[in-house]
Amino acid sequence: EVQLVESGGGLVQPGGSLTLSCAASGFAFGDLSMTWVRQAPDAGFDWVSSIDISPDKTYYASFVKGRFLISRDNAKNSLYLQMNSLKTEDSGVYYCTTGDRKSWDIPQSRGTQVTVSS
Repeated sequence: EVQLVESGGGLVQPGGSLTLSCAASGFAFGDLSMTWVRQAPDAGFDWVSSIDISPDKTYYASFVKGRFLISRDNAKNSLYLQMNSLKTEDSGVYYCTTGDRKSWDIPQSRGTQVTVSS
């Protein structure tokens, strides 16, 4: 059974930083591209970032490029999202999911809430 558990969210002021983590189990993590998406209240999922099997191949949505950094540790079955220079519009629930930037799976996990507010 695929299981993805996100953590690391919280309340942060504009300009601050957070690092999200995603613990994966139940599948061959190192064999799949992985993706972060987010969902603002009353909105659909927005793709944020993806990382290929090769960890040096990363992709970012234009609205986070230069501020967020995706990484993975295949030995730990873990995915990360370092978020810097956070803006109020970055607020939402962040999910990790399987798939690449063009085709990712709809999240089934709980996600982690990120709130950027002064």
